[in-house]
Amino acid sequence: MITVTAQQLQIFAGILVPAILSPGPAVIAASQSAFALGRARTLPYAWGLAFGASLWCAVSLLGLTIIFQTLPWTYTALTVLGGLYLLWIAWKMWRHAPDPLPDPAEGTGGISFWGGVTLNLSNPKPALFYSSVLLSVFPLSLTVLDKVAIYTTAVSVEMIFYTAVACLMALPWPRRRYYASKFWIDRGAGLLIGLLGLTLILRH
Repeated sequence: MITVTAQQLQIFAGILVPAILSPGPAVIAASQSAFALGRARTLPYAWGLAFGASLWCAVSLLGLTIIFQTLPWTYTALTVLGGLYLLWIAWKMWRHAPDPLPDPAEGTGGISFWGGVTLNLSNPKPALFYSSVLLSVFPLSLTVLDKVAIYTTAVSVEMIFYTAVACLMALPWPRRRYYASKFWIDRGAGLLIGLLGLTLILRH
């Protein structure tokens, strides 16, 4: 039996959309892949990123939120680790901003469905987000069908978003702009991700 309401699911999706839109390593990775490799090569990678992010929702539904409630220090620890991870990503982007774009014909072993899954599973930020939102939007007591409905909403929103990123960023105009301004775009993105990481750490 489903006990969550359509309104709760809409609120959940409404919170999820702007959170995904915020600068993050997965969005940057999908965008840069689309710029360099085009839509067809990037779509499987984008879908992997979406599925990997949605798995954090599944993990949260299966009990991560309970762990956070029972042992509050685990939430703080995961937040700090997530912030450090984002700082590492930011440093890599800043340092490699002068590097040329990869050749589309080579060096794309990680640009695959499973490469996308791995990238988002290596980033604990979605776990923090999903756990927080689930606790604030839905009741603690959820049926199996409730969890299926919530997960289906999450994976649908993630898939739609990352598909849109792969398609839009592969269009000729944004690709030309990126080629012309790669250094400053990468430096700016690295700075934004670094600020997000610092924010995560300093909040605790």
